[in-house]
Amino acid sequence: MKTLKFRIYDKHKNQLENLASSVNFVWNYVNELGLKYLQRHQKFLSAYDLNEYTTGANTELGLHSQTVQAINETHVKSRKQFKKVKLNWRTNNPKAKENR
Repeated sequence: MKTLKFRIYDKHKNQLENLASSVNFVWNYVNELGLKYLQRHQKFLSAYDLNEYTTGANTELGLHSQTVQAINETHVKSRKQFKKVKLNWRTNNPKAKENR
């Protein structure tokens, strides 16, 4: 059996990379905000509380408001699941992912 390797170029690649970058930006912002809030008030933010802090971000980042809310919910769920105060940063740089 012979395996062929080739790249498939997508005409929407740049748009998808921009959206991925925006999603990572929201994730990192929520991650940092949750840590700062915990340090000041000694309690965690819920997804509902995070939604108040991220309202309006969708217009600047080109994301739908439900996408931003889903990121908030996923962040809170992951933080509880892995029992961590701060989760890993998200990045689009492929070299950063190799060094983990």
